[in-house]
Amino acid sequence: MDTTALRDAYRALLDAAATVADASPTAAADEWNADQVLAHVSIVNAVTIAAVGTISAGANTNYDNRIALDTWTIERVLARAGGNAGLRDRIRVQGEVLCALAENALSETELDTPVPTLLLSAGALLVDQLVPLRDLISGLADVELPGHTEQLLALLPDTAMAAATA
Repeated sequence: MDTTALRDAYRALLDAAATVADASPTAAADEWNADQVLAHVSIVNAVTIAAVGTISAGANTNYDNRIALDTWTIERVLARAGGNAGLRDRIRVQGEVLCALAENALSETELDTPVPTLLLSAGALLVDQLVPLRDLISGLADVELPGHTEQLLALLPDTAMAAATA
């Protein structure tokens, strides 16, 4: 599997996370702050890596992102990772692991394995169907990571946002 887009998406997310960390913005009361966004991404990565590992072990799995939306779990992951810098390091390593597995360890048959998938966002059901493992992985590059990159950059004041995206 070609992971160029996935690597690029991780790089953009981590660049945005570093920019936002340097600016120390505050989120609106009804939005996640930068640390919560990163903890969420870290949990999504872990769930994806777990699904990849289970399929490569010859077992069946499912993919459910609800744990990555749970506030208590997000705060626990944030604390255990050691804050923003620890989360950025964790996400960088998770990205490297996921790319290495997708590029080198999974067969085409494994990548095509249908996975029962439940995806929610902001309380809305997005997906409740079988999704090939390769589409779960590429979905990180196409939707999940870019969406959270934009979410992080939106936390910046307008002048910092213009500089970050220039």
